[in-house]
Amino acid sequence: MQTIIILGPTGSGKTGVSIKIAKAIGGEIISADSRAIYKGMDIGTAKPTKEEMDGIPHYGLDLVEPGERFTVADWKNYALEKIADIKARGKVPIIVGGTGLYIDALIYDYKFKGPTGEKIGDFEQKSCSDRTEIKGNYLVVGIKWETEELRKRLVQRIEKMFSEEIYDETKNLVKKYGWDNQAMKSDIYEYAWKYLNDELSLEEAKEKCFYEDWHLAKRQMTWFKRNKNIVWLKLEEVYPYIIDMC
Repeated sequence: MQTIIILGPTGSGKTGVSIKIAKAIGGEIISADSRAIYKGMDIGTAKPTKEEMDGIPHYGLDLVEPGERFTVADWKNYALEKIADIKARGKVPIIVGGTGLYIDALIYDYKFKGPTGEKIGDFEQKSCSDRTEIKGNYLVVGIKWETEELRKRLVQRIEKMFSEEIYDETKNLVKKYGWDNQAMKSDIYEYAWKYLNDELSLEEAKEKCFYEDWHLAKRQMTWFKRNKNIVWLKLEEVYPYIIDMC
């Protein structure tokens, strides 16, 4: 049984299509998103709601408190355990996310060691595959967008996210964890907090948030483009392709 991986930049439509596919093939979803691991960071990290999940089990969400250490090695071990469990129950594992290092660590079977190892951000890696041979039965599909279309999608998403719900979520996170928590000093939380404290106008906050997301999307695509094992498809092509492959 193949493990399906659906990846792409932020805002590319991974969540919706993965749930549709999971319903069609008896799949269960494992998030590969280094922000979605944090508890309480729901709207700001675009986690699917229970309604959006539509009865499909999701794993890899709300694993640790914001700022708590959770490395790529931790995620790899977690994902392998979940893949084995899902397969043992006759279901199809579907990995969904935009954190390229998580996905590479899994499909190329990266090995890790402690603090004396080579540092990659907060991750400590012992040895890297050269990404030429996948170490397992994985089908890796990437969602591609034209630049301007992806930019429009990000603008639309940010317009929806700036709401009373994100302001309440931001205030609750700051109250519980403090503003010095590094996990919150990026993405929408930083700009929502500055707007709430009159450091930015609403339009300034939205604009800065857009550029944060756009730079993230570009970094993600730069990472993914080095992986020659990804089958790149338009969003509307992903569902029929994976259904046909299954």
